[in-house]
Amino acid sequence: MALRFIGIDPDTDEQNCPRVWVDDEKKELVFQGWKAGEELEGEVRSTGPLPDYEAVVRIPARMVQILREACDAIEHPDVIR
Repeated sequence: MALRFIGIDPDTDEQNCPRVWVDDEKKELVFQGWKAGEELEGEVRSTGPLPDYEAVVRIPARMVQILREACDAIEHPDVIR
């Protein structure tokens, strides 16, 4: 796996916080975030099933720039960042 770290929550404590990576081989975004509570998972399930092998995580809006950077990195892997 070619996991490339993109960024961390800018309001972080540097330990337990949302992070974003890009898997260059699989062309996937990888997220570490806060686990969704039962209420949010219920809302998600109202739009379709949530299989046991999937999870709902929360990522704060303040990470939008990091998410954009991750999207750019996966769409244009040849551009050096």
